[in-house]
Parts: sequence; structure tokens; C-alpha cells
Amino acid sequence: MFLRKKIFSLIALIAFAFSGALLAAESGKVVIKGSTTVLPITMKAIEAYKIIKPAVSVSVEGSGSGNGIKSLLEGTCDIANSSREMKKEELEKAKSSGLKIKEIVVAYDMIVPIVHPSNKVKNLTKDQLKGIYDGSITNWKQVGGDDMNIVVVSRDSSSGTYEYWHEDVMKKTDIRKDSLMQASNGAVVNTVANNKKAIGYIGFGYLDKSIKALDVNGVKATLANGKSGKYPISRKLYMYVNENNYSAEAKGFVNYILGKDGQKLVSEAGFIPLK
Repeated sequence: MFLRKKIFSLIALIAFAFSGALLAAESGKVVIKGSTTVLPITMKAIEAYKIIKPAVSVSVEGSGSGNGIKSLLEGTCDIANSSREMKKEELEKAKSSGLKIKEIVVAYDMIVPIVHPSNKVKNLTKDQLKGIYDGSITNWKQVGGDDMNIVVVSRDSSSGTYEYWHEDVMKKTDIRKDSLMQASNGAVVNTVANNKKAIGYIGFGYLDKSIKALDVNGVKATLANGKSGKYPISRKLYMYVNENNYSAEAKGFVNYILGKDGQKLVSEAGFIPLK
């Protein structure tokens, strides 16, 4: 009888130790920094993931793609959200520091020009957008609108959205020096919603009723047009990690976003899933 109790106690102790080891393996913190465009996807995923993995704490900060990548290179975050590819100089810095950077595409996005709801302009070509942002078009009447000056609103230079706009729309031409530079998609929305003369550009997931989306080259920004490739200003959204310090917790979170449930959240956040 005494021997049996000792055996049961030993089994219980082993089971407790094993369950504790499993919990330790699945617990920990994941720090994410970077793109405000990828932020809605990440926040939805965090809410869902904490139900599945309550022992894993995931935090996110929307600081802009450039700042997120900088944090990854400095070792102050586990995952860098980015709405652009890493630049050559960033990759070179990573290599010289002995980091092994992995690029992960998590979704697709469209960059959408927006105006105040009262603006009667409905469509602009990419050439017209370039003209507005480089200062060669300065009045709305030049593109079919009312006779009023155009107030240009842009993301700041640390933003991946700015980088893509600068390359794809501006063809690397400088934007107007009097542009109102904003640190986030939300700030662009707020600025345009409160200025009848303004134009801005944001990620598709940030569209709301406070502003009006413009068609580009006659194509509306819809999920269907984004998936088909018809919409003219489309891009990939990324997560970057350092494989030399890629924890099981961080990998689990990324894999969740890439999986079936995570990609449903991508759609719910207003972005285009991978499949």
C-alpha cells in the first residue's frame, strides 16, 4: 500500500513537472513594432491569439515601417511590421551585425487617395496624383473640382506607405515642401476629414465614412479589384524577423497569421489575404 502511494506520488510529480515544462515552452513575450498599415491585422490577431495561447503575451506598437525595422536591427523587438521591403542599406547593416533576416509576406494592400466627402472629384489618374503631389497641379478645378487650392497631406518619410507612394506614384520625384506630413494612417484620415481642400493617401484598411476614396485610373479600390490586380496602387505587407533570435513564441504568432484563421482576420481588417 505504501509502495503504491509512492508510485502514484511519483507519477503525479512527473506529470506536474511535464505540464510545467510545456507551459514554460509556450509562455513568454513577443514584441512587435513598425508599420501602422499592418497594425489593424496585428491587433486582430493578438486578440484572437491570446484566447488560443493565453500564456503568450504579444504587444504591438505602430511606429512606422522604418522605425520597426530599426528596432529589429537593434534587437528591441521580435517582429518588425513593414509596408515596404527592407532597403539595401538596412539589409547591409543587418548582415554586418551578423543578423539573419527573414522576410514574410502576410497580406496584400492597396494605397487609396482620399478627399473630404464634399469634394466632387471622383477619379484621378496616377499622373494627376503625381502632379498634385509634386506641385504642378495646385487647384482642384484643374482636375474637375471646385475652384479652391489643394492642400496636400502625406505620410512622413519613416513610413512604408510614403516609400511606396514616392516610388510608385511619384517616380521618386519630391513631394511639395508645404505638404502636411503625418505620422500614421489615422492622422491622415483625421486631417483630410477636417479639411475640404485636402487630399491624402492611406492603406485600404483605414477607409471609413469620414472621408471619400477616389478611384485611380477609373478603378475603384475594392477587395475584388485588389485580388485581381486591377487596382493600380497595390503592394505586399511584411513581417520581418531575425532568425538568429526567432523565438518559438514569435514563430507561433507569425504562423497563426499565415494560417487559415489568421488570413480570415486579414480580410476582416480590410486587407487582401494571401489566397
